[in-house]
Parts: sequence; structure tokens; C-alpha cells
Amino acid sequence: MAKIVVSDIDFEDTDLEQALVEGAGIEFARFQDRTPEGIIRNAAGAQGIITSYGDFTAEVFEALPDLRVVSRTGVGFDSIDIAAATDHGVAVCNVPGYGTEVVSDHAITLALACLRRINELDRDIKAGVWDFARTRPLGQCAGRTFGVVGMGEIGRAVAKKANGLGFKVVCWSRSLKPGRRTPEGYDILSYEELLRVSDVVSFNCALAPQTRHMLDEERIALMKPTAVVVNTSRGPVIDTRALAKALEEGRLWGAGIDVFETEPVEPDHPLLRAPHTVLSAHAAYWSEESARELRRRATQAAIDVVQAHHPADCLNPTVLK
Repeated sequence: MAKIVVSDIDFEDTDLEQALVEGAGIEFARFQDRTPEGIIRNAAGAQGIITSYGDFTAEVFEALPDLRVVSRTGVGFDSIDIAAATDHGVAVCNVPGYGTEVVSDHAITLALACLRRINELDRDIKAGVWDFARTRPLGQCAGRTFGVVGMGEIGRAVAKKANGLGFKVVCWSRSLKPGRRTPEGYDILSYEELLRVSDVVSFNCALAPQTRHMLDEERIALMKPTAVVVNTSRGPVIDTRALAKALEEGRLWGAGIDVFETEPVEPDHPLLRAPHTVLSAHAAYWSEESARELRRRATQAAIDVVQAHHPADCLNPTVLK
């Protein structure tokens, strides 16, 4: 009998995954070890693996000759060596689009919470302080420019929602040519120009060598001192220590950060002490509705490949031929 294992998962149980896999007549097992050594040990003999954050190195694929598919419960795939998977004939699947609405909701929420200093007002009133003037300046959407970095599905959803709130939306993406407009009518700028003119900059791009620390000390210096930084993409897209320094020195309005370079974030990270931040624990992707869709689609992709069907989403489809 074919076998699918969960190598590691970001959910409290695997009841849904188990029901789908066993319902398809496939053996199911669950483990919780994202290290290459743990994956090799626990997935021996399995044809499929479902993972949230497993570290799939070339050594993993070399050591698991029966493996046919790795299906990730998410969009990003920076922890999976795609080239090595392809060399060993292993399909790598992800779940694009599952979190478009909830992640874009979260990005907008972080931006507004920073502009309105909601958490600071909340803290004061709970401490018995009835004086909003202490938290000024407070901002609004109208009259501000919202810069979207990365115009994939999530970026476009963020842009649409920001536009609906009254922001002027501008954008940058590696696939778009500066000087033109998107079909929705948003001005496409160079990355540097977007940083210069935006009052909110929302990062919605994948992590790649070209995007690692794409907001660093040098580029923060291009931004307005009244700008808000929002990141719901991947932690290493931003040099968070440089961001913390800019906030401490009053060179930015604030920052809404959902993802960090190391997770969980180090308890002594300077961003935790920096002023005017709204922080969340990599929660942007989660709603009860989006989680069900994510888990179902990731599991079904693994089942499809194991049963010699084409999955809905595959990052290296040549291995399926």
C-alpha cells in the first residue's frame, strides 16, 4: 500500500489530512520533525510527504528513493531544494491563492493599526489614560500613497483594498515595467521611486536571493520619515535590525510586521523594543476558512501525485510527464 506521511505541520491536529488520505486508500502517518535527519528517518518508504516548514535538502531526496511528492501547506517554498527534487523525479506542490483574502486583510489591518496607533491608544486607555493626544500624530487613508511591493495575487488584493479605502496606490514588481500602469490603473514605479513617494509600503513578494533584505538600511534612508512599513510576506525580505534602528531614531512613522527573519522571533530582538510597532506571530495566513482550504488542497495534491494524477498546483511539472 502506498504511504503518505506528515513530516511536520503547523496545525493542532491532522484529522482532516488523515481522513482524506485514508479515504483514498493510502496509509497515513504523522510525525513532527522538520529537520533533514528527522524527515529521512520518519519518511522512509513513503511515496508522499505533507510539510509546513520541513527542510528538504538534496540529501533528503537522495535518501528517500520511494518519494514521489512533497506537498507544502503554504505558498512559499524556500525551504525545499526544487532543483534536487526535480533531479530525483519528486514533484513539489504548494497552495497558491489559498490565503489571498486573509493575508491581504491582515496587511491592510497592520497598515491602519499603525497609522491610527490603535495598539498604543488601547494600551493607554487600559492604563487609565484618557488622552489620545499622547499618541499623535494620527493618520488617515485619504491623501496618502500606498506602495505595493510584489503584484502577485496577494499584492493585487492588497492594492484593491487600499484603493477602496481611499489611498492612492502605486506598485512595483519584477514582472512589471516602470512607467506604465497596471490593468487596474495603478502606476508602476521603480522600487526606489516607490520607496521615496509612499506613505505605506507593503511587502507581498516571495523570498528569493534577489528579495532577501530588499529593505535594508540604505533603502530605508530613501523613505519618508512619515512612512509605515508592512510585511506579511517573508521575514528575511526586510533587515529587521535596520528597521528597528530607524524606528528608534524616529525615521519612520511605524511598522506592522507579521513575519520575522527567525521564527519564533528572538526575545531580545530590537524590534520588540522599538516604538510604534504592531507585531503578530506569522498569523496573516490564518483564518478558520483559509486553513481548511489550505489543508485540503495540500493533502489532495499529495494524493493526486501518489495515485498518478496531475495535481492542481505543481512547481516542477516536468517530473509528472
